[in-house]
Amino acid sequence: MLRIITLNLNGIRSAWRKGVLPWALGQNADIICLQELKAQQADLSEEMKAPPGFHAYYHCATKRGYSGVGLWCRRKPERIVERLDNAEFDLEGRFLRADFGRLSVISLYQPSGSSSEQRQEAKFRFMAFIFPRLSQLAASGRDVVVCGDWNIAHQEIDLRNWRSNRKNSGFLPEERAWVSRLLDEAGWCDVYRRLHPTRTDEAYTWWSNRGQAWAKNVGWRLDYQLATAAIAGRAQRAEVFKAQRFSDHAPLTIDYDYDQDGDEPPPGA
Repeated sequence: MLRIITLNLNGIRSAWRKGVLPWALGQNADIICLQELKAQQADLSEEMKAPPGFHAYYHCATKRGYSGVGLWCRRKPERIVERLDNAEFDLEGRFLRADFGRLSVISLYQPSGSSSEQRQEAKFRFMAFIFPRLSQLAASGRDVVVCGDWNIAHQEIDLRNWRSNRKNSGFLPEERAWVSRLLDEAGWCDVYRRLHPTRTDEAYTWWSNRGQAWAKNVGWRLDYQLATAAIAGRAQRAEVFKAQRFSDHAPLTIDYDYDQDGDEPPPGA
């Protein structure tokens, strides 16, 4: 069994103080994908750099207190890739990939457009840039899982107040259509929705800090594991953990009936 967890930390140092490490160590996870580190390498403690039982890798943003992604891996990857070869987004630390045989696991943090029109334009640029690369990955013959905060709720069942958010970043028609294209044209599978096609309230992974969004469960499903067909078909269980809060996001755990020590990668992958 392969267990993969994805979690937007909203600051690794903040999440650390809230007990994310003891929780993570008790999950028996093989790979943990992290987003929104809000830290640079110099800010990381020795425990963050080497959590017990894991090989830890981070791609931090150049800007202090901003963005950044990480991967914790039980097994040491054969290759780590942290560059998209796009100066704008590489400087923001939005992508980190680990390869194990024919399996690739990616931690991805898509920009949010909620703060300004300029950031929404940056989000659209990222979406346009990453789409063909994700399409190429899906067609590569590799087994790939992309874990991340996509900052998009795909369907009406993916957020509580969908009617009032139709003109807001995260639920714009063009954003939702982009996710549909990933699933319908590019060959990706939304693994949580494959296992739970109609689940609503239990599917949310993010709650605004405004008002009483958490208390009233006025949430959004923004954190997904998208997978290529072969490994997506082996998903057995998906759970959003809400018993303890480390962030304004909740961890998403998915178990795959998959042998990480399986086949070699296809030629040229």
